[in-house]
Amino acid sequence: MSASEIQKTRIINELQGFIRKLLQDPNILEQSLAVARRELDNGGGAESMARVANEISDTTSVHIPEDPAEHSEADRLFLALLREVVLEEQALY
Repeated sequence: MSASEIQKTRIINELQGFIRKLLQDPNILEQSLAVARRELDNGGGAESMARVANEISDTTSVHIPEDPAEHSEADRLFLALLREVVLEEQALY
């Protein structure tokens, strides 16, 4: 296996574990969206997303490292998707 294949496999495994958590505890999604909505109402920059990650880690079974430099690809993808969904909601209103 090449290094890129190993990395893709690792990311897929991490995403599978994350999706499993979401299926086991559907409240994670609503809590995560609520946190993101609140923080993105206050700006939405890198600091806001760091606060989103920290609060999600503090209030759910999802662990996202406090330091954004330590975020995995799956962490970054989840946070980017949260931001995108909330910004799309805000654009509708």
